[in-house]
Amino acid sequence: MVGLVFLPSQCETVDDRKTSASKGTEIREAVDGLLTDFRHDDAMPAEILALIDKPLLFVALLAVGAVLGIAVERLVEGQKRAERRAYWKGRNGGKRNWRSGSTLSGGKTGSASPDDIATSQLACVMGAEFRARPLLNRPEAKLFKALDAAVIARNPGWQVMAQVSLGEILASPDRDAYGAVNAKRVDFALMDPESRVTHAIEYQGSGHHQGTAAARDAVKKEALRRAGIGYHEVVAGHTTAGELRRLVERLVPSS
Repeated sequence: MVGLVFLPSQCETVDDRKTSASKGTEIREAVDGLLTDFRHDDAMPAEILALIDKPLLFVALLAVGAVLGIAVERLVEGQKRAERRAYWKGRNGGKRNWRSGSTLSGGKTGSASPDDIATSQLACVMGAEFRARPLLNRPEAKLFKALDAAVIARNPGWQVMAQVSLGEILASPDRDAYGAVNAKRVDFALMDPESRVTHAIEYQGSGHHQGTAAARDAVKKEALRRAGIGYHEVVAGHTTAGELRRLVERLVPSS
């Protein structure tokens, strides 16, 4: 096998070596001709002409320049990527904090005037597309109708509300704690004649317990418990119509 490794070089013919030498000569002549053209260029600075007289140094400088150019290009591209990440991070943060007024859509922190916030929101909305969509999916809508009918039959002064934001029915002096529940919702809420929510009802569909749903539910349960609002679950495929009616009778006083 050792002989096979060296076989190509041993089998190289005289004609092959002559062809290789001829090609090398042609390349050197082309380079020499190019350098000669540079030397006779009257507009060429003296420093460049001096480098041309030293081909190896000239080639080395070109190589260094190429490396530096690539490094600068990568550095600039990295800075642009970092700026884009910072922009979108700030923009997303601004969307979350518009209501509190702490951040604008461009990600600049500080106290913003209501006019600045409204202008920023309007610019974002004007550049987006919107479409209407149902408030409830089909199973939720079916449960809503059954729940609403049961509540009205029990006490017409009570109402069933759908997709209620916890930020609208809860308050807390702790801004961090309030921020943790502000954007969360409950599927249904029972509201008394004084417009106070006394109970929340969550519909647990077939895919409800996927991902972090259990952790999110725990946050909602604890916040509602601390506010004195009841939390109840209706499980798809398990809660019967009779059980739902009895739940309403237990939660809503008769008229």
